[in-house]
Amino acid sequence: MFDFDPTEEQKALIETTRRFVRERIIPIAAECDRESKFPKHVFDEAHALGFVNATLPAEYGGPGLSDLDASLIHEELAYGCTGIQTSITANTLGMTPIKLAGSEEQKRKYLGWLAREPVMVSYATSEPSMGSDVAGMQCRATKDSAGGYVLNGTKQWITNASLASFYVIFATEDPTLKHKGICAFIVERSQNGVKPGRHEDKLGQRASDTAPIVLEDVRIPASQVLALPGQGFKLAMETFNQTRPDIAAGAVGLMRRCLDECVAYARERKTFGVPIAQHQLVQAMIAEMKIRIEATSLLVRKAAWNLDNGTRDPVISSCAKAYGADSAMQTAIDAVQVFGGYGYVKDYPVEKLMRDAKILQIYEGTAQVQRIVIARHVLGK
Repeated sequence: MFDFDPTEEQKALIETTRRFVRERIIPIAAECDRESKFPKHVFDEAHALGFVNATLPAEYGGPGLSDLDASLIHEELAYGCTGIQTSITANTLGMTPIKLAGSEEQKRKYLGWLAREPVMVSYATSEPSMGSDVAGMQCRATKDSAGGYVLNGTKQWITNASLASFYVIFATEDPTLKHKGICAFIVERSQNGVKPGRHEDKLGQRASDTAPIVLEDVRIPASQVLALPGQGFKLAMETFNQTRPDIAAGAVGLMRRCLDECVAYARERKTFGVPIAQHQLVQAMIAEMKIRIEATSLLVRKAAWNLDNGTRDPVISSCAKAYGADSAMQTAIDAVQVFGGYGYVKDYPVEKLMRDAKILQIYEGTAQVQRIVIARHVLGK
């Protein structure tokens, strides 16, 4: 039975997150964007409130919330700042491969670590020469005589790379094997040869830390092998299936912020003797914003419901991610247009919202890659 009404617990979760955003994120978002600085103290507070590792199972010390519950948190945090939100919630992406493929010992050690302390885990597939083409990775994993591996290579565009205590690194035993050679490892920041690179100076989501990870003869014991060659590609794809709805949830939060800012401005700003809210073309843009919000929200809810009920349907995750990201970008562009010249300067928040929205169409699989996934599904029937 479908029910679109949030439970009392979910209403309380939304209100708690919304208050946190209002008091802790919105007041500092512009400064963090300007300085390209992530507020670690906000992360620590979010961890204490259960926002960081929302879907971490209770048996390992986590909140044990559903994917639907987590999408509500992501949406509210993104309303305040998608850059800060991305870094706060990136642990979900980093811990998902461990939830899916980790041994019991790995889960207790690493998921337990995330639950006990406000630490970060980063997820690393992208490289300087490849992003969405996961099967094209070049980072090498060479097996040693003790059942472990030695890693060499560079991972690129890694969220929280400078701040993480450990990483889930995907590498290949042989690049010519494409997806059949890919494996995955849990790599601790303290291990010899692990070197986070220069912090990226980005267009948007500047408050989120992004940097490369350089791996030089990093020795990985067998206890930190997460997926053997041939298993890593499937693990990476299933991870994205489970986390792409979170991108769409963030898009909803950003669009809601755009709409609220535009409504407030349109009621106050006057042209030709009347508030611009009375002009039909402005009304049309605001109406389209609302339509996109409602449509993306439904896709997020369906994708999250699938995950919570054990229904594997990657195409719905891709639909949510693709539509949500494109909708957020168009909504942010329209928000700048509603503000006119004021939308083009940093004194008003819509300029930042437009910059922040763009990466939603790129990370965790571009908008074009999502359409490839969807098309293959439809044409394969």
